[in-house]
Amino acid sequence: MAEPQHVPVLLEESLNFLNVRAGGVVVDCTLGFAGHSAAICRRLGPTGTLIAFDRDEQAMEMAKARLAALAEELGAEMPTVEYVARSFSEIADVVKPGTLDGLLADFGVSSMQLDEAHRGFSFRSDGPLDMRMDTRKGLTAEQVVNQADEEDLANLIYEFGEERRSRRIARAIVRARPMTTTAELARVVSAVAPPIKGEKIHPATRTFQALRIRVNDELGEIQSLLRAVSGSAGSLLKPGGRVVLISFHSLEDRLVKDSFRESAKAGVLEILTKKPTVANEQEALRNPRSRSAKLRAAERV
Repeated sequence: MAEPQHVPVLLEESLNFLNVRAGGVVVDCTLGFAGHSAAICRRLGPTGTLIAFDRDEQAMEMAKARLAALAEELGAEMPTVEYVARSFSEIADVVKPGTLDGLLADFGVSSMQLDEAHRGFSFRSDGPLDMRMDTRKGLTAEQVVNQADEEDLANLIYEFGEERRSRRIARAIVRARPMTTTAELARVVSAVAPPIKGEKIHPATRTFQALRIRVNDELGEIQSLLRAVSGSAGSLLKPGGRVVLISFHSLEDRLVKDSFRESAKAGVLEILTKKPTVANEQEALRNPRSRSAKLRAAERV
């Protein structure tokens, strides 16, 4: 398999806010292709530890190969790397409270997932309606599309896709069932919800986002992580430990912002980003997917 094109989003900003130091213990909750993790490893040194989570088996194997190559390059300067092939929502089952110097999560779908048609994440190439990050379990997008009733489907598309035309789209989906491929779904949505004037996104973007969030319980995953990081009862961070979270749409960013505010009021976290950090013009041109990224950071009090 060819090596995927991967550019870690807001890399320097992430490293600066994490304040990675030699000998530290840092978790990368979303290993992906190890773009952020590789840079973190270079700063941790031989006495440091990186704990890397990813529920996507394919991504985990590719990341292991990349970090093995980095270990050959760094030799004795390579930190210890612990791989956890589980969802980051389960982090509290793996990491003890008060042990982390840093925690990073990039909530975006990886380039590898989007670009490989057989994963079913994108309408840009035809593939099966899957969308599962962990292909070992859970409902597929095909099952949701073909089995949900019209009202539930409309509510799903409205809530998770923030799509105002959700009822029209749900009605069209139900009439066109059964559907098995991304191209079929994109055609059905586009036929009843043409591009909105002034918007540059594909008409099916919000519907696909909604299905992906539902299939992977993405918002529930983030809420579990936030409780583990910023909860007053046993945060995973050491005092002075940093958390850096990168969101890609308003639903995610709102969860992070609200959680940080509540934790700051409770005296658990100090917010380091009054406004979210976004990609500069150079990065946005180099990596268009970074344009919607918003980084928020906080420090354990």
